Amino acid sequence: MIKSTRPCLWLLALLPALLSADVYRWTDPQGRRHYADHGNEHAKVISINPGTAYYRVEKVFDGDTILLSDGQKVRFLGINTPEVAGRNKSAEAGGEQAKAWLKQKVERRKVFLQGDVEKQDKYQRTLAYVFTEDKEHINLELVKRGLATVNIYPPNLKYLDTLLAAQRSAEQAKLGIWGEKAYAPLAVELLDETNYHGWKRLTGRIRAVKKTAKHSYLQFTDEVSISVEPLSAGLFPPLETYVGKDVEVRGGWVKRSKQRFTVEARHPADIALN
Repeated sequence: MIKSTRPCLWLLALLPALLSADVYRWTDPQGRRHYADHGNEHAKVISINPGTAYYRVEKVFDGDTILLSDGQKVRFLGINTPEVAGRNKSAEAGGEQAKAWLKQKVERRKVFLQGDVEKQDKYQRTLAYVFTEDKEHINLELVKRGLATVNIYPPNLKYLDTLLAAQRSAEQAKLGIWGEKAYAPLAVELLDETNYHGWKRLTGRIRAVKKTAKHSYLQFTDEVSISVEPLSAGLFPPLETYVGKDVEVRGGWVKRSKQRFTVEARHPADIALN
């Protein structure tokens, strides 16, 4: 039996023998951390691998959020999957399919994480690209199958080009959500209080640019516009170049204030010229 409250020494000494073994970790009532090659009711499994930390997936919440064996709640970077039914939220088309695929792929199996610039979101979830033991990129696979859309949050752009290429292929093949009527493009003239909820693809012609102290806006109409935050503005070409162009904006959620609607664009890839 291996047991110690000084993990660094024994992990280094025994690393060659533990490359494929499960190691258990727990904290006793005095706050001391213990490691062993067997568990108890309070122990969590960790994995020892040279240069890479592997974790067992304990639970799949939905298509882009999982719980690891060490208690980390992980939100997949660069993608978004439709909602599954839950407290105060309704199921969206494709949500259960994404969750079912992810459960089959990773639940009770080991994964490793790659981070980007931001390590956590505002909900204290770990932000990561998730890979299986055979180096399959799960974020990318969800996009390839049309189970997820690319969700861009600068400065986290490590796999952006790869994800966007996969999304174009899935969209052209009408895989997953790209074949769902719920995600078909919606002309801005048809947007109203009954249909603005959820992830949208809005189409229309940009009529003007409006700038305030906090945001810049590409205006389809007086009631519908695309907002660009100052932190993202430097990624875009001059906004005036969009005026008079027919575009599709995607990747955000429409916000409503009285009879005005805005959808946020965080990266030029959120706006496609038609």
